[in-house]
Amino acid sequence: MADTERFLIGESFVRACLPARPADSHKGTFGRVLAVCGRYGMAGAAMLSGEATLRSGAGLLTVALPRSIYPLVASRLPEAVYLPLPETAEGTLSKESWQPLKQELERTTALLVGCGLGRSPESDAMVLALLRAAPCPTVLDADGLNVAAAHIHTVKTSGQPLCLTPHPGEASRLLGCGIEEIEADRLGAARELSAQWDAVVVLKGHRTVIAAPDRPTLINPTGCSGMATGGSGDVLAGMIVSLAAQGLTLYEAALSAVYLHGLAGERASARLSEHGMLPSDMLAELAHLFSEYEPKA
Repeated sequence: MADTERFLIGESFVRACLPARPADSHKGTFGRVLAVCGRYGMAGAAMLSGEATLRSGAGLLTVALPRSIYPLVASRLPEAVYLPLPETAEGTLSKESWQPLKQELERTTALLVGCGLGRSPESDAMVLALLRAAPCPTVLDADGLNVAAAHIHTVKTSGQPLCLTPHPGEASRLLGCGIEEIEADRLGAARELSAQWDAVVVLKGHRTVIAAPDRPTLINPTGCSGMATGGSGDVLAGMIVSLAAQGLTLYEAALSAVYLHGLAGERASARLSEHGMLPSDMLAELAHLFSEYEPKA
């Protein structure tokens, strides 16, 4: 264990990364996030990632989503701004969504793409167009990663900092190998992904691994088995993009978010049990965690 401890994320690092919030701040001080998330049947992913974004301190959040799920998401998250977009018959974003998305990108501080997004030729083309045009740090999750797997050149040449958040199955598609190979050497897989894609990589799972070019590869010591359920990754993606919008590097944002995400899971499980906790229960813990970890004025 002593050797492993050298590679663990430390609490002191997380505390040092979190930005102070000056008394004379306004909502623009803490960044503007654009989250392109959700499809018909997957409104929950947009809800969870969106609330995590706001609970982690971003000043402004615009959720771009198919028109059909706008009423559901807005009823859960009234604090966000919404960009309801044209959709295909399957409930994914259509090609007519591009112009409004392009306009919104021009004032975006950090971009999140993929949570519950779904796959279709038109939606996939939208993801690639977003990556080409993004003027800011970008977090790719879920179907955003699945689209990227076949387009490494487009992703690598986007010119902006990039964070990939794969679970082992998504990592296997990105690397073109079996899941068993990923799990046999999680540190090596995360480092290889980071090198191939020139990106910060958050390889999710028990003891999540964070790798980045020319930075130490670290293991997260927090978390519990109650987090192994659909929606936990959406919460994490929202936390990472929120901290990036507030000025942290994607490496700092990923390390801090993963550590606090795990703590939120531990606290939710202590209160509700690992069987009974939900990702939304982790959201309820974030405000308490940030009250402990944010710098005091």
